[in-house]
Amino acid sequence: MTDVYTLGEALGVVSSGRVRHETEARLDICGPEFTLAVALARLGHRCAFAGKVGSDELGARVLTVLRGEGVDVTDTRVTEGVPTGLLLRDARVGREPLVTHYRAGSAGSTLSPGNVPIDRVGAARMLHVTGVTAALGRDPHDAVLAAVSAAKSAEVPISFAVEYRPELWASVREAEEVLTELACQSHLLFVRQDELDLIKPALTPEREVVVARGAKGASVRADRMRYDAPGPQTPVVDYGGAGDAFVAGYLSAALDGLTPPERLRRATQLSAAAASTASDWQGLPARGEL
Repeated sequence: MTDVYTLGEALGVVSSGRVRHETEARLDICGPEFTLAVALARLGHRCAFAGKVGSDELGARVLTVLRGEGVDVTDTRVTEGVPTGLLLRDARVGREPLVTHYRAGSAGSTLSPGNVPIDRVGAARMLHVTGVTAALGRDPHDAVLAAVSAAKSAEVPISFAVEYRPELWASVREAEEVLTELACQSHLLFVRQDELDLIKPALTPEREVVVARGAKGASVRADRMRYDAPGPQTPVVDYGGAGDAFVAGYLSAALDGLTPPERLRRATQLSAAAASTASDWQGLPARGEL
């Protein structure tokens, strides 16, 4: 049985300290669901990733990494004639990077409901989706809804990370409608402090809600109790991937049957590991390193 099924867009990412001046850059792979899948696989969980990549070198690299990390890519398709998406990250030590998206018309943005295997989603222990994939267009949005519907029909718990990216949405109102719809269907909700107003109707007592509060740490409300954890006290190289690693750590601990405070502790560990390296995922720990 798959522990966590997820779907989304994996992209190339070019990072440089100061794009307008630097002559050197770093090439890597990223994406919220990609990072989560790698993180869970390193911790020994069986994770499946569904998506689309181009028949180019970036697409080949995505598949090489996922297979090498032990992620199930049975449902990831190679699409001819369209490129794998790309991000340009102007990374600055200890600060949020400035990111430019080159993903319009990318292979990942053509993900559609027909690419979602209903039976495979229904056989997983958990489904995880994000607001990033829902923001990529009508077809990716409908693919996320198809996966959520399949999970609900099979009584598979749904994890949803809001991941609001203003540059991917036509308007705040559209984002609010879509993200609230998905948040209200989730059993486990991940949201940043500055995203709470977007999904207010989903903040009900029966839902497990994990709130990332930046330097102030994180909190979770579960079983009508609130638990808090301080932020990690580690040097920050690049915040990229830290939020996705946090979600992966929390899901891992939940799958292991740990308590909410223990889930926050593992989430914080993984977030710190991601933030302490230049890569979103390469510095993530194996289970023996926790």
